[in-house]
This record gives sequence, structure tokens and C-alpha cells, in this order.
Amino acid sequence: MLRLTVTDRGTTRRLECAAVLFDMDGTLVDSSRCVERTWLAWCARHGIDSDALFRVSHGRRNRETVALMAPHLPPPEVEREIAALVRAEEACRDGIAAVPGARRVLAALPADRWAVVTSAWRRLAEIRLRAAGLPEPRVLVTADDVTAGKPDPEGYLRAAASLGAEPARCLVVEDAPAGLAAARAAGMRTLALRSRLTAGRPHLDLLCDDLTALRHEGAG
Repeated sequence: MLRLTVTDRGTTRRLECAAVLFDMDGTLVDSSRCVERTWLAWCARHGIDSDALFRVSHGRRNRETVALMAPHLPPPEVEREIAALVRAEEACRDGIAAVPGARRVLAALPADRWAVVTSAWRRLAEIRLRAAGLPEPRVLVTADDVTAGKPDPEGYLRAAASLGAEPARCLVVEDAPAGLAAARAAGMRTLALRSRLTAGRPHLDLLCDDLTALRHEGAG
């Protein structure tokens, strides 16, 4: 078992878990400039309120965001829009960086005890992890690997199974409501990074500002 501590604003909590499952964007990697640039351009093209989009898009796969915000688009146009979003996001490197504490935490954890579960597709996940200077995990579950994206628990359950860890013994680190809902649906504990998206959310097991608060104390 992994022995972890979470220190938030002067209070330290200790916990044990079999594995730590991380979201990527906003949790390990700051890709906000690229994400905002891509979706602002898309909203402008379609006359969609960008504030309304950003309230629901974070943590979701692009296809599901398009379906939520533009249900009127015919299937052929949806496919063209998805392809355009893929090209724009894969080409962008602006401002991509590791979230504070991410490199230290990943270096401290045993390689077979952590995974990344992201709503990005595999190529984009690899691009962003590399651009941020973070290691590619042994277990990387992306949008390409699931039939349903967050808030469905499929991705987190798949990662836990790949690591040989019981869901109830996993800790999920997330910054988005959709991801936190997915983790809860999977029966996993959650550590939420404090943001405007998680502010005031009920049922958060643990909360902290960033990954500098999370430390691996050893394995039992």
C-alpha cells in the first residue's frame, strides 16, 4: 500500500491506497491556453456562448462537448468539427507546462502504482505530457480506450484493473466535476484540486491547491 499525506492550508491528512489515478489537463498538465484558444475559436464560428461551454466541457471528450453544445449539427458536420478540433489541439504548444508539484509526485510514486486517465485522445495526451516534461505512464487510459467518457466511470475502472488495484483502494486526483463524478461512480476516493470548477462542490473527500500538497511517504 502507498502511504500518502495531503497538506492543505495548515492541515495534514494521511491516507493509504493501492494506486493513484491522475487526470491530465488541469491536474498534471496546464494546457489552459491551448484549450481556451481552440474552443473560443470554435464557439465564435458557431455563435455559441463560450462561458456556457466552459462550464460543461472541462473533463469531457470533445465529441461529448460538441454533442452537448451543438446538438443541431448533422453527423457529417460533427465529424468535420471533431477533425478540426483534433488538428488545432495537436498543433498547439502555447503555455503547456507541468502543474506545480507534478514532476516531484510522479517521480516519487512507484511506476506500477499510478496511471493517467484523460478525456484527451492518445496522441494528444502523449504530446502534452512530453511538452510538460512529464513521464509517460505505464497505464494511460485515453478517449480512444473507452466507449463512454467522464462522468462515466469506465476510464477509471479500466485503469484500476490494469494496475491490479481494487477500485475502493484507489485515489483519484482531479480538477473537474465530470472527473470527480466519474471517480465517485467507480467507488474511488477523490482528491480535488481547488479551482472555480470545484469550489462549493459537495462530497469531496480531500481538497488542496495543487500537487505540492501531495507527498508519497513510502509503501507498506
